Amino acid sequence: MRESILTIPINEIFEPMDGCPICRMRNTLENRCVEYIMGAAMMEPDVRMETNALGFCHTHLEQMRGCKNRLSLALMLQTHLKKIDFDTFTHKQLFAGKNAKQRKLSQVNNSCFVCSKVDWGMERFMVTLFEMYSKDKFFRELFSKQEYICLPHFELLLSLSQEKLDKPTSKEFDKQCTSLVKGYLETLYADVSHYCNMYDYRNTGKDADWGNSKDSIERAIRFLTTR
Repeated sequence: MRESILTIPINEIFEPMDGCPICRMRNTLENRCVEYIMGAAMMEPDVRMETNALGFCHTHLEQMRGCKNRLSLALMLQTHLKKIDFDTFTHKQLFAGKNAKQRKLSQVNNSCFVCSKVDWGMERFMVTLFEMYSKDKFFRELFSKQEYICLPHFELLLSLSQEKLDKPTSKEFDKQCTSLVKGYLETLYADVSHYCNMYDYRNTGKDADWGNSKDSIERAIRFLTTR
């Protein structure tokens, strides 16, 4: 399959073979979106209208808070808070119904500008990923060499494979995904178990061998949650 503007980003994401490639895909989209809105785009009227309406989830607010330009975040929060006040408390709609305020709050509490853009990008990445898997032998080999697939993204890939691939290819894809997940799960279990065992007094001392267990808690959290 010839490389194109659609396939090059997928290959670049899969080439490091470090951790879950779908997490890397999501992280790439997140980072680009946050850099975009924390830059000059923050002052674009159409972008500002969307951020005012959708707001941000906790994960992406924290990511934005870690950026250098805190003023951009403060300005977006200023107008977002003003819109919440207007929509929920100030603006009175005729025939709004008794649950209107609750519905408005639910919209604010369950929406995020960055999540919406990441979801949009992920949908398109997934289309390209499955097309590459079905047509590109090199990519299938690259996929099979990944370190692991995290549990939530394993579910995502399984849910899409039957829709995006023909039956024989879907079966092969599911088998490869399962192998990546099961293999890493066994390794992770062994490392977490070793970490627990190292707290036995018989395993203490200056020559204690922690092996690969010291970061096993963090790796387990990433595997279970994508974060």
